[in-house]
Amino acid sequence: MSLRKPVFLGVTTISAAVAVLALGGPGTARAAAPDLSATFARSSVWTSGYSGGYTITNRGDAAAAGWTVEFDLPAGSAVTGSWSSVRTQAGPHYRFTNAGFNGTVTPGGTANFGFTVTGTGLPVACTVDGVPCDGGGQVTTTPVPPTTTTPTTTTTTTTPPPTGDVVDVSTAAQLQAALADAAPGQAIRLAAGTYHGSFVTTKAGTAAKPIRLSGPANAVLINDGPSGDAPDCPVPTAGWDSGYGLWLFGAPYWTLSGFTVQESKKGIVADNSPHTTIDGVTVHHIDEEAVHFRRSSADSVLKNSTITYTGLVQPGYGEGVYLGSANSNWGCHGNSGGVDRGDRIQVLDNHIGPFVAAEPIDVKEGTFDGVIRGNTFDGRGITGENSADSWIDVKGIGYTIEGNTGTFAPPGVFANGYENHNTSTSPSFDNGCGNVWRGNKSDLGGVGEYAIRISSVSKCAARPNVVYASNTVTNARSGLTNIPVTP
Repeated sequence: MSLRKPVFLGVTTISAAVAVLALGGPGTARAAAPDLSATFARSSVWTSGYSGGYTITNRGDAAAAGWTVEFDLPAGSAVTGSWSSVRTQAGPHYRFTNAGFNGTVTPGGTANFGFTVTGTGLPVACTVDGVPCDGGGQVTTTPVPPTTTTPTTTTTTTTPPPTGDVVDVSTAAQLQAALADAAPGQAIRLAAGTYHGSFVTTKAGTAAKPIRLSGPANAVLINDGPSGDAPDCPVPTAGWDSGYGLWLFGAPYWTLSGFTVQESKKGIVADNSPHTTIDGVTVHHIDEEAVHFRRSSADSVLKNSTITYTGLVQPGYGEGVYLGSANSNWGCHGNSGGVDRGDRIQVLDNHIGPFVAAEPIDVKEGTFDGVIRGNTFDGRGITGENSADSWIDVKGIGYTIEGNTGTFAPPGVFANGYENHNTSTSPSFDNGCGNVWRGNKSDLGGVGEYAIRISSVSKCAARPNVVYASNTVTNARSGLTNIPVTP
């Protein structure tokens, strides 16, 4: 992974009023209409480019059913990747329309999309639904000169941050010290900014006094590692940087909320850290997997979060969410009778994809009784490497998978919406059995065979998998499922 130097993050605000008004004569009521604004901001800047995006806000009194943002980039700059949108291009002109999950913008609501740019030029001639973003005047196509930013030198301190119930941090050194000294009941609050470094904690909270780490979405954790000699099995080791964006090791009862993790080997890893709650985080542009609950990090929750662009270096290991460990790795991660028992983990109401290179969710053997509910899966960019060709691969036991919405469109490799597999392990479990699918909506894009494909009925005779008729599918080559449907 290339190293990127942090520089001052400029913000450009572009307001766009899209007011569709029905004006009549005296006594004629104005028809309700959406009124959209679009605000551009860069979230990360390096010497050869930046990442950023638009926040679209509806200031009107009717919902917008979709949106289109267009702009030009000056010569020498080009969009090289994007997420949460559908992108088309004609020369220097870019057009972004809503993805399937963020087209409806209710009054007072927002939608977001993002992109990366090679070069330093900022968007110009912006329009929303064909109207100038600034709300007036003609659209100009004259490119503005690229902005030049000067790297800033940040003086770090080795002084630990203040102790107490609330610890506010604004530098990487302060965050590292806060994680090392965390105590039950403490709240660590990140200021906006980019934090480069290795961020790991081995401190435990309690059920009555969890430890909280929170920050705004523009508080960004980046680990430019890994470096040093790695141990045989990953444990925090002096002189070795794992490359993980944030690592909880033997640290139960943590709540992580609001901030962003990007440009790291792995995103957030919870090892032997049960009762971890991850709420409203953003994880993107990760070399391998985005969020991994490992070493029996049971009873944990991932909710209201967004994951895109994983597997940038190892596509076959670029899962969005990884529950447990493959049995071939139990020698390192099997700390519960030789098994990685990541049981009763809940994955709720997240947006996962596009360009998650492996499965958006991979449920490993030896894990029990999780819940996967209310998530939106955008399958664009699934690579098919290492058998990654579905939204969810379930090798666990007794999972409830319900109320999710999945779509697929090229590019990518896609076989089925949801799959299960019956992996043999020692000790023996009914891996891939006893799972329930209910109320899921699947659009297979004319590519996938089944919405839900069950690999074997006979291997799960004692604990059958159940597919309810409340599941629906469109654009499937074969149909809803390959087993009888339960009413």
